[in-house]
Amino acid sequence: MSLKKFIFVVTLLMGICSIQAQKATKYRIYLKDKLGTLYTFDKPEEYLSPKALERRVKQDLPIDSTDLPVSRQYIDRIQQVGVQLVSQSKWNNTVLIQTTDSVLINRIVQLPFVSHIKKVWIAPDSVPERDKTRKDQIKKHLEKTDSYYGDASIQIAVHHGDSLHLAGFKGEGMTIGVIDAGFFNADAIPVLKHLNLLGTKDFVNPRSDIYAEHYHGMMVLSCMAANTPKVMVGTAPEASYWLLRSEDYDTEQPVEEDYWAAAVEFADSVGVDVINTSLGYDSFDEPFGGYEYKQLDGHYSLMSNSASLVAKKGMILVCSAGNSGSQHWKKITPPGDAEDVITVGAIDRDGVNANFSSVGNTADGRVKPDVMAIGVFSSVLGTDGQPSHGNGTSFASPTFCGLVACFWQACPHLTAKQVIEAVRQCSDRVDFPDNIYGYGVPDIWKAYLKNKK
Repeated sequence: MSLKKFIFVVTLLMGICSIQAQKATKYRIYLKDKLGTLYTFDKPEEYLSPKALERRVKQDLPIDSTDLPVSRQYIDRIQQVGVQLVSQSKWNNTVLIQTTDSVLINRIVQLPFVSHIKKVWIAPDSVPERDKTRKDQIKKHLEKTDSYYGDASIQIAVHHGDSLHLAGFKGEGMTIGVIDAGFFNADAIPVLKHLNLLGTKDFVNPRSDIYAEHYHGMMVLSCMAANTPKVMVGTAPEASYWLLRSEDYDTEQPVEEDYWAAAVEFADSVGVDVINTSLGYDSFDEPFGGYEYKQLDGHYSLMSNSASLVAKKGMILVCSAGNSGSQHWKKITPPGDAEDVITVGAIDRDGVNANFSSVGNTADGRVKPDVMAIGVFSSVLGTDGQPSHGNGTSFASPTFCGLVACFWQACPHLTAKQVIEAVRQCSDRVDFPDNIYGYGVPDIWKAYLKNKK
Protein backbone atom coordinates (compact mmCIF):
# COMPACT_ATOMS: atom_id res chain seq x y z
CA MET A 1 0.00 0.00 0.00
CA SER A 2 1.39 3.40 -0.96
CA LEU A 3 1.94 6.06 1.74
CA LYS A 4 -0.77 8.25 0.19
CA LYS A 5 -3.33 5.41 0.31
CA PHE A 6 -2.27 4.56 3.86
CA ILE A 7 -2.83 8.14 5.02
CA PHE A 8 -6.23 8.18 3.27
CA VAL A 9 -7.36 4.93 4.94
CA VAL A 10 -6.17 6.07 8.38
CA THR A 11 -7.94 9.43 7.96
CA LEU A 12 -11.11 7.68 6.84
CA LEU A 13 -11.05 5.29 9.80
CA MET A 14 -10.42 8.16 12.21
CA GLY A 15 -13.40 9.98 10.76
CA ILE A 16 -15.63 6.92 11.12
CA CYS A 17 -14.48 6.38 14.72
CA SER A 18 -15.10 10.06 15.47
CA ILE A 19 -18.70 9.82 14.21
CA GLN A 20 -19.24 6.62 16.19
CA ALA A 21 -17.81 8.24 19.31
CA GLN A 22 -20.21 11.18 19.18
CA LYS A 23 -22.76 11.03 21.94
CA ALA A 24 -26.45 10.97 21.23
CA THR A 25 -27.60 14.58 21.19
CA LYS A 26 -31.02 16.18 21.05
CA TYR A 27 -31.82 19.39 19.23
CA ARG A 28 -34.83 21.69 19.32
CA ILE A 29 -35.76 22.85 15.83
CA TYR A 30 -37.72 26.10 15.60
CA LEU A 31 -39.94 26.30 12.52
CA LYS A 32 -40.90 29.50 10.73
CA ASP A 33 -44.54 28.68 10.06
CA LYS A 34 -47.12 25.93 9.62
CA LEU A 35 -47.54 26.17 5.86
CA GLY A 36 -48.55 23.00 4.12
CA THR A 37 -50.62 21.76 7.02
CA LEU A 38 -53.68 19.72 6.08
CA TYR A 39 -55.71 21.15 8.96
CA THR A 40 -57.96 24.20 9.09
CA PHE A 41 -59.70 26.32 11.71
CA ASP A 42 -63.04 25.21 10.27
CA LYS A 43 -62.57 21.58 11.30
CA PRO A 44 -60.90 21.59 14.72
CA GLU A 45 -62.37 18.17 15.48
CA GLU A 46 -59.69 16.74 13.17
CA TYR A 47 -56.88 17.73 15.56
CA LEU A 48 -58.48 18.50 18.94
CA SER A 49 -60.10 15.90 21.19
CA PRO A 50 -63.79 16.21 22.10
CA LYS A 51 -62.85 17.20 25.67
CA ALA A 52 -60.44 19.87 24.47
CA LEU A 53 -63.10 21.26 22.13
CA GLU A 54 -65.77 21.15 24.82
CA ARG A 55 -63.55 23.16 27.15
CA ARG A 56 -62.91 25.82 24.52
CA VAL A 57 -66.60 26.11 23.59
CA LYS A 58 -67.68 26.36 27.23
CA GLN A 59 -65.23 29.18 27.92
CA ASP A 60 -65.71 30.87 24.54
CA LEU A 61 -62.06 30.41 23.60
CA PRO A 62 -61.06 30.79 19.95
CA ILE A 63 -59.11 28.20 17.98
CA ASP A 64 -55.86 29.82 16.86
CA SER A 65 -52.66 28.97 15.02
CA THR A 66 -51.09 27.41 18.12
CA ASP A 67 -53.79 24.73 18.04
CA LEU A 68 -52.83 23.65 14.52
CA PRO A 69 -50.46 20.65 14.48
CA VAL A 70 -46.88 21.09 13.31
CA SER A 71 -46.69 20.74 9.54
CA ARG A 72 -46.39 17.05 8.66
CA GLN A 73 -44.54 18.01 5.48
CA TYR A 74 -41.87 19.75 7.54
CA ILE A 75 -41.52 16.83 9.93
CA ASP A 76 -41.13 14.40 7.01
CA ARG A 77 -38.45 16.58 5.41
CA ILE A 78 -36.52 16.71 8.68
CA GLN A 79 -36.72 12.95 9.20
CA GLN A 80 -35.55 12.33 5.64
CA VAL A 81 -32.22 13.87 6.62
CA GLY A 82 -31.67 10.84 8.84
CA VAL A 83 -32.49 11.98 12.38
CA GLN A 84 -34.87 10.48 14.95
CA LEU A 85 -38.05 12.36 15.84
CA VAL A 86 -38.50 12.54 19.63
CA SER A 87 -41.44 14.93 20.10
CA GLN A 88 -43.04 18.08 18.80
CA SER A 89 -44.82 21.11 20.21
CA LYS A 90 -47.60 22.69 18.20
CA TRP A 91 -47.93 25.54 20.71
CA ASN A 92 -44.29 26.53 20.17
CA ASN A 93 -44.03 25.21 16.57
CA THR A 94 -40.92 23.23 17.44
CA VAL A 95 -39.64 19.72 16.76
CA LEU A 96 -37.30 17.76 19.02
CA ILE A 97 -34.92 15.35 17.29
CA GLN A 98 -32.02 13.09 18.27
CA THR A 99 -28.89 12.17 16.36
CA THR A 100 -25.27 11.12 16.85
CA ASP A 101 -24.15 12.91 13.69
CA SER A 102 -23.81 16.69 14.02
CA VAL A 103 -23.28 16.97 10.25
CA LEU A 104 -26.98 16.24 9.78
CA ILE A 105 -27.86 19.29 11.86
CA ASN A 106 -26.03 21.50 9.39
CA ARG A 107 -28.26 20.08 6.67
CA ILE A 108 -31.44 20.67 8.66
CA VAL A 109 -30.61 24.30 9.41
CA GLN A 110 -30.41 24.90 5.64
CA LEU A 111 -34.02 23.81 5.11
CA PRO A 112 -36.06 26.87 4.07
CA PHE A 113 -38.75 26.42 6.75
CA VAL A 114 -36.30 26.15 9.67
CA SER A 115 -35.80 29.31 11.74
CA HIS A 116 -32.99 28.14 13.99
CA ILE A 117 -31.78 25.14 15.99
CA LYS A 118 -30.77 24.79 19.64
CA LYS A 119 -28.84 21.93 21.21
CA VAL A 120 -30.78 20.87 24.32
CA TRP A 121 -29.41 17.51 25.49
CA ILE A 122 -26.21 15.49 25.50
CA ALA A 123 -26.38 11.86 26.58
CA PRO A 124 -24.85 11.34 30.05
CA ASP A 125 -21.99 8.92 30.51
CA SER A 126 -24.15 6.65 32.63
CA VAL A 127 -27.60 6.39 34.20
CA PRO A 128 -28.13 4.88 37.67
CA GLU A 129 -30.11 1.65 37.81
CA ARG A 130 -33.66 1.86 39.10
CA ASP A 131 -34.64 0.11 42.30
CA LYS A 132 -36.07 -3.28 41.36
CA THR A 133 -37.02 -4.06 44.95
CA ARG A 134 -38.81 -0.75 45.52
CA LYS A 135 -42.03 -2.28 46.83
CA ASP A 136 -40.14 -3.98 49.65
CA GLN A 137 -39.77 -0.54 51.28
CA ILE A 138 -43.51 -0.19 51.88
CA LYS A 139 -44.76 -0.60 55.43
CA LYS A 140 -48.30 -1.90 55.48
CA HIS A 141 -49.29 -0.88 59.00
CA LEU A 142 -50.72 2.63 59.25
CA GLU A 143 -51.01 4.57 62.49
CA LYS A 144 -54.27 6.50 62.80
CA THR A 145 -54.71 9.96 64.30
CA ASP A 146 -57.67 11.77 65.82
CA SER A 147 -57.90 14.11 62.80
CA TYR A 148 -59.80 13.19 59.63
CA TYR A 149 -56.99 14.68 57.52
CA GLY A 150 -54.17 13.28 59.62
CA ASP A 151 -51.31 15.74 59.92
CA ALA A 152 -52.48 17.42 56.67
CA SER A 153 -55.28 19.22 58.54
CA ILE A 154 -53.31 22.41 59.13
CA GLN A 155 -52.22 22.90 55.51
CA ILE A 156 -55.84 22.50 54.40
CA ALA A 157 -57.47 24.55 57.16
CA VAL A 158 -55.23 27.58 56.54
CA HIS A 159 -57.19 28.10 53.30
CA HIS A 160 -60.52 26.99 54.84
CA GLY A 161 -60.38 24.12 52.39
CA ASP A 162 -62.02 21.91 54.99
CA SER A 163 -65.15 24.06 54.70
CA LEU A 164 -65.21 23.48 50.96
CA HIS A 165 -64.88 19.74 51.52
CA LEU A 166 -67.68 19.73 54.10
CA ALA A 167 -69.89 21.43 51.50
CA GLY A 168 -69.35 18.40 49.28
CA PHE A 169 -66.59 19.65 46.99
CA LYS A 170 -63.66 17.24 47.10
CA GLY A 171 -62.72 17.27 43.41
CA GLU A 172 -65.21 14.79 42.01
CA GLY A 173 -65.57 15.22 38.25
CA MET A 174 -62.35 17.26 37.99
CA THR A 175 -59.24 15.98 36.22
CA ILE A 176 -55.82 16.97 37.53
CA GLY A 177 -52.61 16.44 35.58
CA VAL A 178 -49.45 16.09 37.67
CA ILE A 179 -46.27 16.81 35.71
CA ASP A 180 -43.22 15.77 37.68
CA ALA A 181 -40.07 13.65 37.94
CA GLY A 182 -41.54 10.25 38.71
CA PHE A 183 -44.05 8.62 41.04
CA PHE A 184 -41.99 6.13 43.04
CA ASN A 185 -44.18 3.42 44.59
CA ALA A 186 -47.40 5.37 43.98
CA ASP A 187 -48.88 2.19 42.52
CA ALA A 188 -48.34 0.23 45.74
CA ILE A 189 -48.77 2.70 48.63
CA PRO A 190 -51.91 1.86 50.64
CA VAL A 191 -52.82 5.50 51.33
CA LEU A 192 -53.10 6.02 47.56
CA LYS A 193 -55.09 2.85 46.86
CA HIS A 194 -58.28 4.87 46.25
CA LEU A 195 -56.56 7.05 43.63
CA ASN A 196 -58.80 7.55 40.61
CA LEU A 197 -56.06 7.11 38.02
CA LEU A 198 -56.88 7.84 34.38
CA GLY A 199 -53.43 7.05 33.03
CA THR A 200 -49.69 7.68 32.99
CA LYS A 201 -47.24 8.85 30.35
CA ASP A 202 -43.46 9.26 30.44
CA PHE A 203 -42.07 11.91 28.08
CA VAL A 204 -38.45 11.38 29.19
CA ASN A 205 -38.29 7.65 28.53
CA PRO A 206 -41.49 6.08 27.17
CA ARG A 207 -40.18 2.62 28.05
CA SER A 208 -39.63 3.34 31.74
CA ASP A 209 -41.61 2.23 34.76
CA ILE A 210 -42.94 5.58 35.93
CA TYR A 211 -43.38 4.11 39.43
CA ALA A 212 -39.68 3.24 39.65
CA GLU A 213 -38.54 6.76 38.85
CA HIS A 214 -37.96 9.57 41.36
CA TYR A 215 -40.14 9.90 44.47
CA HIS A 216 -40.73 13.64 44.13
CA GLY A 217 -43.88 13.28 42.05
CA MET A 218 -45.33 10.73 44.46
CA MET A 219 -44.90 13.14 47.37
CA VAL A 220 -46.46 15.93 45.32
CA LEU A 221 -49.37 13.68 44.37
CA SER A 222 -49.97 12.70 48.00
CA CYS A 223 -50.69 16.33 48.95
CA MET A 224 -53.77 16.18 46.71
CA ALA A 225 -54.78 12.56 46.21
CA ALA A 226 -54.19 10.82 49.56
CA ASN A 227 -57.53 9.48 50.72
CA THR A 228 -57.24 7.42 53.90
CA PRO A 229 -59.15 9.13 56.71
CA LYS A 230 -57.30 9.63 60.00
CA VAL A 231 -54.01 8.75 58.27
CA MET A 232 -53.78 11.31 55.47
CA VAL A 233 -56.34 12.99 53.24
CA GLY A 234 -55.26 15.46 50.57
CA THR A 235 -56.88 18.55 49.12
CA ALA A 236 -58.61 16.86 46.16
CA PRO A 237 -59.17 13.25 47.25
CA GLU A 238 -62.03 12.58 44.82
CA ALA A 239 -60.48 14.09 41.68
CA SER A 240 -59.21 12.01 38.75
CA TYR A 241 -55.52 12.06 37.89
CA TRP A 242 -53.09 11.80 35.00
CA LEU A 243 -49.46 11.20 36.06
CA LEU A 244 -47.01 12.66 33.56
CA ARG A 245 -43.21 12.56 33.74
CA SER A 246 -41.18 15.36 32.16
CA GLU A 247 -38.28 15.79 34.59
CA ASP A 248 -35.12 13.77 33.95
CA TYR A 249 -33.63 13.61 37.43
CA ASP A 250 -30.35 12.13 36.18
CA THR A 251 -29.32 15.36 34.49
CA GLU A 252 -30.48 18.99 34.27
CA GLN A 253 -30.68 19.99 30.62
CA PRO A 254 -32.91 22.27 28.52
CA VAL A 255 -34.59 19.29 26.84
CA GLU A 256 -36.72 18.92 29.97
CA GLU A 257 -38.59 22.01 28.85
CA ASP A 258 -39.43 20.21 25.59
CA TYR A 259 -40.68 17.20 27.53
CA TRP A 260 -42.75 19.52 29.71
CA ALA A 261 -44.25 21.31 26.69
CA ALA A 262 -45.25 17.95 25.23
CA ALA A 263 -46.78 16.91 28.55
CA VAL A 264 -48.91 20.06 28.79
CA GLU A 265 -50.21 19.63 25.25
CA PHE A 266 -50.99 16.00 26.04
CA ALA A 267 -52.89 17.14 29.13
CA ASP A 268 -54.95 19.43 26.91
CA SER A 269 -55.73 16.56 24.56
CA VAL A 270 -56.99 14.19 27.27
CA GLY A 271 -59.25 16.74 28.94
CA VAL A 272 -57.26 17.77 32.02
CA ASP A 273 -58.81 20.70 33.91
CA VAL A 274 -56.05 21.67 36.34
CA ILE A 275 -52.31 20.99 36.10
CA ASN A 276 -49.80 20.97 38.92
CA THR A 277 -46.12 21.24 38.18
CA SER A 278 -43.62 21.45 41.00
CA LEU A 279 -40.73 21.94 38.60
CA GLY A 280 -38.71 24.97 37.58
CA TYR A 281 -35.42 25.74 35.83
CA ASP A 282 -33.10 28.72 36.17
CA SER A 283 -29.83 26.93 35.37
CA PHE A 284 -28.69 23.77 33.62
CA ASP A 285 -25.70 21.47 33.58
CA GLU A 286 -22.67 22.57 31.59
CA PRO A 287 -22.39 23.58 28.82
CA PHE A 288 -25.95 24.92 28.73
CA GLY A 289 -25.86 27.79 31.24
CA GLY A 290 -29.14 29.29 32.43
CA TYR A 291 -31.46 32.28 32.47
CA GLU A 292 -31.08 35.92 33.48
CA TYR A 293 -33.54 38.00 35.50
CA LYS A 294 -34.43 40.09 32.47
CA GLN A 295 -35.66 36.94 30.72
CA LEU A 296 -38.40 36.27 33.31
CA ASP A 297 -41.07 37.79 31.09
CA GLY A 298 -43.36 34.78 30.83
CA HIS A 299 -42.33 33.89 27.28
CA TYR A 300 -38.54 33.74 26.91
CA SER A 301 -38.30 30.23 28.32
CA LEU A 302 -39.94 27.58 26.13
CA MET A 303 -41.57 26.20 29.27
CA SER A 304 -42.92 29.60 30.31
CA ASN A 305 -44.23 30.29 26.83
CA SER A 306 -46.18 27.04 26.95
CA ALA A 307 -47.39 27.82 30.48
CA SER A 308 -48.65 31.23 29.36
CA LEU A 309 -50.92 29.48 26.85
CA VAL A 310 -52.51 27.05 29.33
CA ALA A 311 -55.35 29.37 30.42
CA LYS A 312 -55.96 30.30 26.78
CA LYS A 313 -56.77 26.62 26.23
CA GLY A 314 -59.20 26.64 29.17
CA MET A 315 -57.02 24.89 31.76
CA ILE A 316 -55.45 26.18 34.97
CA LEU A 317 -51.77 25.74 35.76
CA VAL A 318 -50.64 25.81 39.39
CA CYS A 319 -46.86 25.82 39.77
CA SER A 320 -44.23 26.12 42.47
CA ALA A 321 -42.39 29.42 42.82
CA GLY A 322 -39.05 27.70 43.37
CA ASN A 323 -36.71 27.23 46.32
CA SER A 324 -34.04 29.82 45.50
CA GLY A 325 -35.05 32.54 47.97
CA SER A 326 -31.94 32.10 50.12
CA GLN A 327 -29.62 31.35 47.21
CA HIS A 328 -27.82 33.52 44.70
CA TRP A 329 -30.64 33.35 42.11
CA LYS A 330 -33.44 34.27 44.62
CA LYS A 331 -36.07 34.77 41.94
CA ILE A 332 -38.97 32.62 40.80
CA THR A 333 -38.00 29.95 38.29
CA PRO A 334 -39.65 29.40 34.91
CA PRO A 335 -42.48 28.56 34.41
CA GLY A 336 -43.39 30.52 37.55
CA ASP A 337 -42.99 33.74 35.56
CA ALA A 338 -45.70 32.76 33.07
CA GLU A 339 -48.85 34.77 32.46
CA ASP A 340 -52.23 33.57 33.71
CA VAL A 341 -50.90 30.86 36.03
CA ILE A 342 -51.05 30.49 39.81
CA THR A 343 -47.49 30.58 41.13
CA VAL A 344 -47.31 29.37 44.73
CA GLY A 345 -44.72 30.35 47.31
CA ALA A 346 -44.17 28.69 50.71
CA ILE A 347 -45.06 29.72 54.24
CA ASP A 348 -44.65 27.87 57.51
CA ARG A 349 -47.51 26.82 59.78
CA ASP A 350 -47.47 30.24 61.45
CA GLY A 351 -47.99 31.99 58.13
CA VAL A 352 -44.43 33.31 57.83
CA ASN A 353 -42.74 33.02 54.45
CA ALA A 354 -40.05 30.37 54.16
CA ASN A 355 -36.59 31.82 53.59
CA PHE A 356 -36.10 29.42 50.68
CA SER A 357 -39.28 30.50 48.86
CA SER A 358 -38.38 32.27 45.61
CA VAL A 359 -39.45 35.87 45.16
CA GLY A 360 -40.79 38.01 42.32
CA ASN A 361 -41.64 40.07 40.53
CA THR A 362 -41.44 39.21 36.85
CA ALA A 363 -39.18 41.16 34.50
CA ASP A 364 -42.24 42.95 33.11
CA GLY A 365 -43.52 43.92 36.55
CA ARG A 366 -46.27 41.37 37.23
CA VAL A 367 -46.83 40.30 40.84
CA LYS A 368 -45.18 36.98 41.69
CA PRO A 369 -45.62 34.72 43.46
CA ASP A 370 -49.40 34.86 43.18
CA VAL A 371 -50.26 33.20 46.49
CA MET A 372 -48.76 31.32 49.44
CA ALA A 373 -49.43 27.91 50.95
CA ILE A 374 -47.73 25.78 53.59
CA GLY A 375 -44.43 24.44 52.32
CA VAL A 376 -42.53 24.04 55.58
CA PHE A 377 -43.01 20.74 57.41
CA SER A 378 -45.67 19.88 54.84
CA SER A 379 -47.55 16.64 55.31
CA VAL A 380 -46.54 14.24 52.53
CA LEU A 381 -46.12 10.51 52.05
CA GLY A 382 -42.69 8.91 52.25
CA THR A 383 -41.39 6.22 49.91
CA ASP A 384 -42.35 3.63 52.54
CA GLY A 385 -45.98 4.74 52.27
CA GLN A 386 -46.05 6.29 55.73
CA PRO A 387 -47.05 9.89 56.48
CA SER A 388 -43.95 12.06 56.57
CA HIS A 389 -42.92 15.70 56.15
CA GLY A 390 -41.13 17.75 53.52
CA ASN A 391 -40.05 21.30 52.82
CA GLY A 392 -40.38 23.18 49.57
CA THR A 393 -42.66 25.16 47.32
CA SER A 394 -42.96 21.77 45.60
CA PHE A 395 -45.48 20.82 48.27
CA ALA A 396 -47.11 24.22 48.72
CA SER A 397 -48.13 24.11 45.06
CA PRO A 398 -50.05 20.79 44.98
CA THR A 399 -51.63 21.47 48.36
CA PHE A 400 -53.23 24.55 46.91
CA CYS A 401 -53.72 23.05 43.44
CA GLY A 402 -56.11 20.47 44.86
CA LEU A 403 -58.20 23.22 46.43
CA VAL A 404 -58.29 25.10 43.12
CA ALA A 405 -59.79 21.98 41.52
CA CYS A 406 -62.38 21.73 44.31
CA PHE A 407 -63.25 25.42 43.96
CA TRP A 408 -63.71 25.05 40.21
CA GLN A 409 -65.90 22.01 40.84
CA ALA A 410 -68.03 24.21 43.10
CA CYS A 411 -68.13 27.09 40.60
CA PRO A 412 -68.14 25.42 37.16
CA HIS A 413 -69.56 28.55 35.50
CA LEU A 414 -66.20 30.32 35.88
CA THR A 415 -63.58 30.33 33.15
CA ALA A 416 -59.97 29.40 33.85
CA LYS A 417 -58.91 33.05 33.96
CA GLN A 418 -61.82 33.92 36.24
CA VAL A 419 -60.79 31.19 38.67
CA ILE A 420 -57.23 32.53 38.73
CA GLU A 421 -58.48 36.04 39.45
CA ALA A 422 -60.91 34.79 42.12
CA VAL A 423 -58.00 33.08 43.90
CA ARG A 424 -56.00 36.30 43.95
CA GLN A 425 -58.96 38.36 45.15
CA CYS A 426 -59.66 36.05 48.10
CA SER A 427 -56.10 36.33 49.42
CA ASP A 428 -55.22 38.27 52.56
CA ARG A 429 -52.83 40.76 50.92
CA VAL A 430 -54.83 41.52 47.81
CA ASP A 431 -54.84 45.27 48.57
CA PHE A 432 -51.07 45.46 49.00
CA PRO A 433 -49.36 42.61 47.13
CA ASP A 434 -45.58 42.37 47.19
CA ASN A 435 -42.78 40.28 45.70
CA ILE A 436 -42.52 37.94 48.71
CA TYR A 437 -46.09 36.95 49.57
CA GLY A 438 -47.73 38.00 46.33
CA TYR A 439 -51.44 38.45 46.99
CA GLY A 440 -51.06 36.45 50.20
CA VAL A 441 -52.73 33.36 51.64
CA PRO A 442 -56.02 32.56 49.85
CA ASP A 443 -59.27 31.80 51.65
CA ILE A 444 -60.81 29.36 49.18
CA TRP A 445 -64.10 29.21 51.11
CA LYS A 446 -64.40 32.98 50.82
CA ALA A 447 -63.84 32.67 47.06
CA TYR A 448 -66.63 30.10 46.87
CA LEU A 449 -69.12 32.22 48.81
CA LYS A 450 -68.36 35.20 46.60
CA ASN A 451 -68.61 33.33 43.28
CA LYS A 452 -71.20 30.61 43.78
CA LYS A 453 -74.46 30.82 41.87
